[in-house]
Amino acid sequence: MTCARFELILPVLLNADVEKVSEERFAQLCEGIARDRDAIIRHNPIGTDEEILLWMLLSVLISYLSLSEMETPCFTGVPDAETYRKAIRHVLKDRRETDFDIEPFLERFSTAENAENAEGGIRAFEDEDK
Repeated sequence: MTCARFELILPVLLNADVEKVSEERFAQLCEGIARDRDAIIRHNPIGTDEEILLWMLLSVLISYLSLSEMETPCFTGVPDAETYRKAIRHVLKDRRETDFDIEPFLERFSTAENAENAEGGIRAFEDEDK
């Protein structure tokens, strides 16, 4: 009897019903943050622009993927951009519909790219080949 009961609980323990994000949806989330970058930075003035935007992306992913408190990354000390990048990678590790590369999206929030986008509007997520 215990075995049967364990088999019913096992999928819940393994979180078999994990929310996942598609590459298209992830791109849309990143584009939305890029579009609203000035307002996001203005209302969250602690940290570099890159840290603020990566923090926002992590927060959006936590909400979008419906992560529990136990699944939400915790930080010790003062997080920096690399801390947020690692947390985002960790959150997305098993939560992508396909194994798409998230690095180009994260790079779009880099300090150099942000400075460029602040001057001439948002072009961070447009196809640069066009």
